[in-house]
Amino acid sequence: MKIDFAVVCDYALIDRFGKLSVLGVFQNVWVASFPAVHPRVHLVIRLKGTRTEVGEHDIKINFTDSRGKQLIAGDGKVNFSEPPAGVLEIEAGAVLAFDIPLPEPGRYQFEITIDGTIQTTVPVVAAQAQAPPAEGAGSD
Repeated sequence: MKIDFAVVCDYALIDRFGKLSVLGVFQNVWVASFPAVHPRVHLVIRLKGTRTEVGEHDIKINFTDSRGKQLIAGDGKVNFSEPPAGVLEIEAGAVLAFDIPLPEPGRYQFEITIDGTIQTTVPVVAAQAQAPPAEGAGSD
């Protein structure tokens, strides 16, 4: 079992045929001030495996700050069904939505663990947005 890809984005969905659609992939977040909460971040994961990995697998998601402090944690199961005859590779997608806490500027990450092994991390970097210049400022 391996992660084919994992990203954060503005919105994602999986249609009834299993097709994954992803919109607005990003890594950097700008906020007006800290602490902040960035609403409705979608974490998208696509897993791939072989026929020998059919069945249930544990998945765990941790969102941590730059010091490794856990800010969000969740776990669950992903189940791979028997594919049709002749299909050797299996895949599954997951879309998870979070309101992520950002206590201070810096690097954060989603840590994704499958069956007890950390498979990948997905970074999110938070910074304070610059205030727009006041109207008329700098004009002659």
